[in-house]
Amino acid sequence: MTVYEHLLKTREKHKAGYFVLIDPDAWSLNETINFARVISQSGVDAILYGGSLITNDGFTEKLLAIRKVVDIPVILFPGSIGQVTSSVDAILYISLISGRNPNLLIGEHVTTAIQIKRSGVETISTGYMLVESGRVTTAEFISGTQPLPAHKPELALAHALAAEMLGFKLLYLEAGSGAERPVPNDMISLIKKNVQIPVIVGGGIRSPETAREKVQAGADFVVTGNVLETSNHTDLLQAFVKAIHGK
Repeated sequence: MTVYEHLLKTREKHKAGYFVLIDPDAWSLNETINFARVISQSGVDAILYGGSLITNDGFTEKLLAIRKVVDIPVILFPGSIGQVTSSVDAILYISLISGRNPNLLIGEHVTTAIQIKRSGVETISTGYMLVESGRVTTAEFISGTQPLPAHKPELALAHALAAEMLGFKLLYLEAGSGAERPVPNDMISLIKKNVQIPVIVGGGIRSPETAREKVQAGADFVVTGNVLETSNHTDLLQAFVKAIHGK
């Protein structure tokens, strides 16, 4: 079974799936190992690994350590070409479709395509859409693109439909790391009513209650990251799992 098939089955089993994003810069090696172990034991469906900007050493070392202690898929969430690696179960092969930076639409994909093909790692083509969230996020600054206006759900829908027509397997609506506000519920609902491919929602989700709102709006998968870096991992993770899985 491919990772993508596993994700689809997860969506069938639960109302929605839950991903936790591990930023390599946020943790030491030992902290990363302990956090990954807790994630795996809490009922989370997959780990996303990566970040918009990696400044510390140990990217690959931490990734390999994570894979040794978890029994859920570890999926690369690459913020740049430098993060591409085959030491994962799959790669979210992201095209930043909300922006007009040609390098992030197709350029970096061309640069890495042969390398990834030779590695044999699974790629999951993902239409990535940055959504305005009240502040300039790292993803917005590094990508050099403007996010979609939060009050224009029809504009986001047009991008989502184009992504589906182009053959993307996933849509990722992203408010950005440290966002003041998450992706609006009306935007999620409008997109979900009009596209068939799964929708991931992340950024600015700081409570299980907010995560539940995103699922009720139509999110197929919810991602949290920063909120877990300073909190009681076990209790909060389990609360997120219950809220997202509908238990």
